[in-house]
Amino acid sequence: MPPSIRPFDRSAPLGFWMATSLVVGNMIGSGIFLLPAALAPLGADNLPAWILTAGGAITLAVAFGELSRAVPGAGGPYAYTREAFGDLAGFTVAWGYWVSVWVGNAAIATAAVGYVGEFVPWMTETPGHTAMATLSFVWALTLVNCLGVRAAGWVQGVTTVLKLLPILAAVALLVFRLPSMTWPGATHTHFTLGGTAAAATLTLWAMLGLESATVPADKIRDAARTVPRATVWGTLFTSVLSAAACGAVLLLVPATRLAASSVPFAELVRDAWGPHAARLVSLFAAVSALGALNGWILLQGELPRAMARDGLFAKSFAKTSARGTPVVALVATSGLVTILVLLNLHRSLVSVFTFFVLLATTATLVAYLASMLALLRLRTRTRASPSPLGPTALGVLACLGAVYSIGALLGAGAEAVFWGVALLLAGLPLFFILRRRRAA
Repeated sequence: MPPSIRPFDRSAPLGFWMATSLVVGNMIGSGIFLLPAALAPLGADNLPAWILTAGGAITLAVAFGELSRAVPGAGGPYAYTREAFGDLAGFTVAWGYWVSVWVGNAAIATAAVGYVGEFVPWMTETPGHTAMATLSFVWALTLVNCLGVRAAGWVQGVTTVLKLLPILAAVALLVFRLPSMTWPGATHTHFTLGGTAAAATLTLWAMLGLESATVPADKIRDAARTVPRATVWGTLFTSVLSAAACGAVLLLVPATRLAASSVPFAELVRDAWGPHAARLVSLFAAVSALGALNGWILLQGELPRAMARDGLFAKSFAKTSARGTPVVALVATSGLVTILVLLNLHRSLVSVFTFFVLLATTATLVAYLASMLALLRLRTRTRASPSPLGPTALGVLACLGAVYSIGALLGAGAEAVFWGVALLLAGLPLFFILRRRRAA
């Protein structure tokens, strides 16, 4: 039995609801609260874009659920790719995905500072203050994760509930005003291919993280059943809720106001319930970002732990505390986040966030594509519970997921693809150094 694969342990700290909250909490981060402003100029193209994105995300979620059956254990996209294509492919995907996680954590923490800055202005007065506040959030939640997966799971559950409140409020407003609803200020009311592609690329940002339950799978109770259910239901819930909430903002707030706003949900709530409620939305947005940061910090430790256990990363990253927490991996990765934040000290908050998201999104899409190709190769194997789908259906599912991933990569643009390729190539020297040390 490979080191990354362990039998089911009834003492595993994460159950179905915590695993689902990890998926939902990681998907609903800072992006959803900014998304309507970016989508406002695209008018009617938002409808087919959300249908395309939701369909692609659910396809990927079902595929990841099936992969978790075929390759049980920790590691997620890394474990699946390694099982299908060997160490080099597995390491390359894991390297890119791991870097995308901690780079993304820098972006999420930066966004959280932006939201909290409305209540604590000194945090955003200077780049130095922003960096200090960003790192404070990162290290505080790193400490929470060092206390154990159960502690991180409880934080994730609570913040997921809180972050859903303003989103559910937006959906409630949409339902309440549905009979007399109009679309104020839309720039166009007909569909266009270019506009749909642009909107689909933007909405994809709200779906990243759907694979979150597959990475710490060996810490989830009855993982063969729980991981597929948490992944699919978490993705389905997030897709429907995100689309409905963005639709509510787009339909009920004039597009001209949205395009100039950095707090689109607050604009909607301000119109309905006044300025105090709008400020409360900003507070919930900060909670949302911090909840996502907590979940992604969990993954930033679990992924290198799985790699190190398989001999593809520094051995010290495989060490765990008495609580089963990869403290070395967590602390070392947060150290990298610290260096990244300090290296970008001269940038503005918005430019830092944009740069980090560019790197993180592309590397994640590469991991999605590799996972779909792995499913195509592994579809006749099941080492945990048998799949309810046959090999042919799994092959179709893998092909659909791969096509969606390739389309999303192309939609991300040439610059994003360039940085993604550079990110993957940067890890190859480390792979060959580690392989030479193992052979010595």
